[in-house]
Amino acid sequence: MWILNLFYFSGWLAIAFTKVPWLLDLGRLLLGFTNGISGYLAPIYIAEITPKNFRGRFSAIVPLMICWGMSFMYVVGSFVSWRTLALIATIPGLLQLPLVFFIPESPRWLAKVGRDKELEAALLCLRGEKADISDEATDIKNYVESLKSFSREGILDVFQKYLRPLVIVVGMMALSSLGGINAFAYYSGVIFVSAGISSMVGLITLAAAQTLLGILVTILIDKSGRRPLLLVASAGLCFSCFLTGISFLLKESNLWDQGTPILALIGLLMYMGSNVVASGIPWLLVSELFPINVKGSAGSTCNFISNITGWAVAYYFNFLIEWSPAGIFFIFAAFCFANFILAATMVPETKGRTLEEIQASIITHSSQ
Repeated sequence: MWILNLFYFSGWLAIAFTKVPWLLDLGRLLLGFTNGISGYLAPIYIAEITPKNFRGRFSAIVPLMICWGMSFMYVVGSFVSWRTLALIATIPGLLQLPLVFFIPESPRWLAKVGRDKELEAALLCLRGEKADISDEATDIKNYVESLKSFSREGILDVFQKYLRPLVIVVGMMALSSLGGINAFAYYSGVIFVSAGISSMVGLITLAAAQTLLGILVTILIDKSGRRPLLLVASAGLCFSCFLTGISFLLKESNLWDQGTPILALIGLLMYMGSNVVASGIPWLLVSELFPINVKGSAGSTCNFISNITGWAVAYYFNFLIEWSPAGIFFIFAAFCFANFILAATMVPETKGRTLEEIQASIITHSSQ
């Protein structure tokens, strides 16, 4: 995390003070590297250090913070130059840099590398100095030891013994990206303007809607479970894409001119709100379904697929919306519907269970 913060800070400085194109490219490369790794490192770390009854709630905070940050930059970016915006973006990295030294290491990683005394110290730091951590520490150590006889570290072992959870999580991430999240996130202002809505009004309304739904998710995820929220969010993503496509279809046909902007606004708000609900769950499942010895390989695979598909959508969106503004959103709706089917048929429920219980059930299933 400390190294990633340095890359993050350096990337924004390179963009802010660039005089030549290659320095701008270098800044983008550093930021892409940072976001690519921290995008799955943060939720995995949070899931590994939190108790089972709060794991979903704490993990749901990550996408909420991302939405707040993006909304803030959208609004501020309307009033300042891009160089000033890049300098403002260095502030979170500067604030986090000294705080990283006070963050305890993951107890499960400490157990994996055999640092048992540090494991217990980390648990006491996380649970409180007077907490009884003996049972939890023993469970973690025993489970990590049992993994040595079942699987090795490496990408091949992920495909051989954890193929089903890999298909579930990779499928969810790929379909989410192909469902248009990067297009909505990067071009939300353009979409608002294209539909006849003020960009500033749309972005402020969007930030408010995401905040309310993000808070609701943090309250519900450990009560209602992952699958119900994922199903509701996937259905919301599908319907909102379809609704946005209808709004552009009506605009192209010069039908219901007064209602078209309203439909586009509702569709975009519903989509981004549903994404707040759904976006953190796949990464939460990565931390829950894969044991510590293959989590790095599994997470890297998921991250690679998610970013490649997300890049493809972001890159080709401008071309596709010129081809057919309504058609591209109907295509997004189809991918979101496929994600709903995947969630309904394959995603397991994991609420209220420790990581060791979840992963032990997967190992038992894999060895049968």
